[in-house]
Amino acid sequence: MLFYRFPAPFLYLAILLFTLGHLPASYCQVYREFNECGKRFRCGNFSNLDYPFWGGDRQSYCGHPAFQLNCQENVTFINLRSKQYRVLGVDTRSQVITVAREDLWNNTCPSPINNTDLDYTLFSHPSDDQNLTLSYGCASVLGQQSLFKFDCPVNGARSDSYFTTRDAALVAPNIAQLTCDTRITVPINQTSADALSSASSSENDLKEVLKAGFRLKWDANDSICNECARPGGRCGYNSSTSSFACYCSDRQCNLIDSGNGKHGKSTPKLSIVISVVGAVIAGAAITWLYFFWWQRRKQKTAQSATHIESKDHPATSAKSLTTATSTHFTKSIPSYTSSGFGSGKGSTYFGVQVFDYAELEEATDNFNPSRELGDGGFGTVYYGTLQDGRVVAVKRLYENNFKRVQQFMNEVEILTKLDHKNLVKLYGCTSKRSRDLLLVYEYIPNGTVADHLHGKQANSGLLSWSVRLKIAIETAEALAYLHVSGIIHRDVKSNNILLDNSFCVKVADFGLSRLNPNNATHVSTAPQGTPGYVDPEYYKLFQLTDKSDVYSFGVVLVELISSLPALDSSRDRLDINLASMAISKIQNQTINELIDPRLGFKSNASVEKMTTLVAELAFRCLQEEKDLRPTMQEVVDTLKEIQCEDSDAQKAVVLDIRVEEVAPLKGKEGSFSPDSVADKWISNSTSIHSE
Repeated sequence: MLFYRFPAPFLYLAILLFTLGHLPASYCQVYREFNECGKRFRCGNFSNLDYPFWGGDRQSYCGHPAFQLNCQENVTFINLRSKQYRVLGVDTRSQVITVAREDLWNNTCPSPINNTDLDYTLFSHPSDDQNLTLSYGCASVLGQQSLFKFDCPVNGARSDSYFTTRDAALVAPNIAQLTCDTRITVPINQTSADALSSASSSENDLKEVLKAGFRLKWDANDSICNECARPGGRCGYNSSTSSFACYCSDRQCNLIDSGNGKHGKSTPKLSIVISVVGAVIAGAAITWLYFFWWQRRKQKTAQSATHIESKDHPATSAKSLTTATSTHFTKSIPSYTSSGFGSGKGSTYFGVQVFDYAELEEATDNFNPSRELGDGGFGTVYYGTLQDGRVVAVKRLYENNFKRVQQFMNEVEILTKLDHKNLVKLYGCTSKRSRDLLLVYEYIPNGTVADHLHGKQANSGLLSWSVRLKIAIETAEALAYLHVSGIIHRDVKSNNILLDNSFCVKVADFGLSRLNPNNATHVSTAPQGTPGYVDPEYYKLFQLTDKSDVYSFGVVLVELISSLPALDSSRDRLDINLASMAISKIQNQTINELIDPRLGFKSNASVEKMTTLVAELAFRCLQEEKDLRPTMQEVVDTLKEIQCEDSDAQKAVVLDIRVEEVAPLKGKEGSFSPDSVADKWISNSTSIHSE
């Protein structure tokens, strides 16, 4: 070894000279950041810009990642959640930026039509702002056809589109009751809202309001930045730690540790140099002692091995010694079918790309918390951009242990076998030997069904009844495809149903899924799934079948017609579980108490008819005995027939469920034969046959 042959004094001297020769270069980096981040910059029509903004000739380490400005002559743009906005004003004193959606700039008919999506951990709306709602593809407003109407063909067909605000809804309240294909919301200030609230408001007024934009108050560690700047520091961002950075000169200034809020003092340059040099020399000494010990130990081992070989089998003893460690290691990890998997960048596993961990770390800005898209039972999902420009969702599993590796490999294997327009697409994964287990999916930008039904976007009004029925059909088609392919999803829930900007479904999260051979009657497993969605028969027999997915989908159907979560402890004790609540109300003929009133159940006969039929189907899916539930293909066929009900006025629906005819679904009292359930549900529009 090189360390062993050179005398210690020469080694120490070489390390000392190398360190002193390279320290100035490393410190120049610190001074460069300090100087660069102290300069204000110009972008478009805006000058004197500072932290948290960056862009143009201002480096990324001088601003927050979410505040990059795109400077194009006299126009400035900013991307928020992958959507481009035109910057109309910046007030650094009050920390308010005024922006307008670029796709709505002098345009009331964007393509595609999607909602305003902002990161509310960074931004908030001023208190006097309200929402402007744009409704596309609506039925005509009887008696007030011209109020708040604008022109926008949807899918190439002429249809009515309307705009309304909180105050405008008082003038034409029936607009909010319309069945529309799509709705989007855009924040506006009170002045703009007043301009659109009178009966004389026109499409030109709407265009002017959209061009006026809206205000956002930002919070990008500005309070910490003020504390950093007070003694002379410069504000910036450390991409390696994904946190605020305070850059200092060689004199003392307050250093901010954004991770724990503590403060410290930088030391003079000479003290730092002496400390670093001392640490390097100490490290070199420790390294010298280690290699000296290791070299001696290696010599002893070699001597012992030679002695054993002379007494035993000379041809095989050395081979046994060198392979013992690798054999032990191989036994500690699972074996996989693909020899290419685990070799890193450039290889493939089951036909998908194996990504380099560093590329995905860069794509997600070192897994910046501001880029989190969701947090599930098995990992956190981050927004990212690959080097080739693809926008992706990167799932990072919580633990890199044997069980997580199995779930990781299971999801990769299953998704690479599937090809369906309503299943999320897997782009690739990391090696099983990677620092973290990462899965790379296509990015689905419009959140989950749960978000829109009873989550952060529940008040957007975007899920009209026609959109909800479309979601139900596409989800059922995806699950039916899985079952035909011999796969049980095992975690069907509204949080695992993603929506793109056109509200098309992408079923996701196959970490619990299992390949189910065609000749298998059930899959036995340890308790898994999500409370509120789990097949009740599972708790009796510990068996999961494709009918378990049918039960979970029945819960999703009830969510779609009620806008209520599967479990809610704030509800009455008997109604905490949504499935039990739905069964009770259907049996007691109080289905009107279950349907979300915003769907127009009482005012629209077509919606009343279709939601009633979906409730009927959900009841069948929620039967306690699996043999009484329909198959997923039967569910698909029934939903499509329900969808056709709106265009076939000759079909009638008779819902005849009586408490005395259908026993409550509790224990054995909830057991039905397939024939008995079919007799109690009478519908001239659908026909569901149990297996």
